Amino acid sequence: MRISLVITGLQMGGAEKQVCDLADELSSHGHSIQLISLSGKTILRPQNKSVELVELSMKRNPFSFLKAYFQARKKIIDFQPDIVHSHMVHANIFARLLRITTFSPKLITTSHNTYEGGSLRALICRITDALSTISTNVSQEATESIIKRGSVNKKKITTVHNGIITENIRFSEANREKLRREIGVDRQTPLLLSVGRLAPAKDYPNLLRAFAAIKGRTPVEPQLAIIGGGALETELKALAATLGIADRVHWPGIKTNVNEWMSAADIFVLSSAWEGFGLVVAEAMSAERVVVVTDCGGIKEVSGGNGFLVPPHSSAALAEAIIKALNLSPEEARQMGAASRCHIEQHFSMSAIAQKWIALYRSL
Repeated sequence: MRISLVITGLQMGGAEKQVCDLADELSSHGHSIQLISLSGKTILRPQNKSVELVELSMKRNPFSFLKAYFQARKKIIDFQPDIVHSHMVHANIFARLLRITTFSPKLITTSHNTYEGGSLRALICRITDALSTISTNVSQEATESIIKRGSVNKKKITTVHNGIITENIRFSEANREKLRREIGVDRQTPLLLSVGRLAPAKDYPNLLRAFAAIKGRTPVEPQLAIIGGGALETELKALAATLGIADRVHWPGIKTNVNEWMSAADIFVLSSAWEGFGLVVAEAMSAERVVVVTDCGGIKEVSGGNGFLVPPHSSAALAEAIIKALNLSPEEARQMGAASRCHIEQHFSMSAIAQKWIALYRSL
């Protein structure tokens, strides 16, 4: 098959990583893949050189939109795909509008979250929904959420989970030592890790308050590393200083080797207010880390009863779960990590998820 993947951008994020990995996996199965990125600087990209990467660099103004629209139209006409498959809300709307003037046999539009913006965006999604052949979301809870908001026709939406390349995400003692040295954390000090954009959805104030609340309640004071960048960086660093934890919180910034950073941690923490799937949780579990996560979006589906699940927006509950995780014996932590990896291999490997996509493409 010839498949055009369209995404809002290829900066750091779970959806972006997912689409690059999917492009690589589909290409490895002999399919011809075109990946169109609408906007922003490209940070993530497919590893397979046979994937045709198109970067439109669209800006937020009408002239740039029209320019990108006609560039994308030409690229798709030249490529002649059997399926156009868009990802993330802006690309979904763009791909639907593109279909008005550009023949494409079938269009799949995939959402990656339980919440994709306010009422105006939901209205635009609802108006343009008829231009999609089918819509999907990355977890059952996220699917039900957007149905409830009226953004999609409930009769033509299904759930296809995200997947990860488990072979690329394994615990590594060498990476553990190397990256702990990079931030000055010795092997005896417990290290918590969180990964994601410094944005409201990730609710890092929740994490910072929980981290402050565990001070003095463990034999060894843990440290925390938060990987990511975003508009809230200054605000979050100021909050860490106000809470008196700035000396124990590390901000490595945006990293493209998140798979290696998982090994540096003892516990992975996700404090999100809302999520679609929670790809980084699956990655942490693949690296056999103990996970402490909030029950939002598809996180419960991903964790499958492994690790510790707490309500969102509750720094007290998050703090208690972190303390329980820190108090696990080495053998208990090892067993929990091994069970987590087994769960991900069985249910969320990229090879299995890609086969589900291929089956859906062929069914259309």
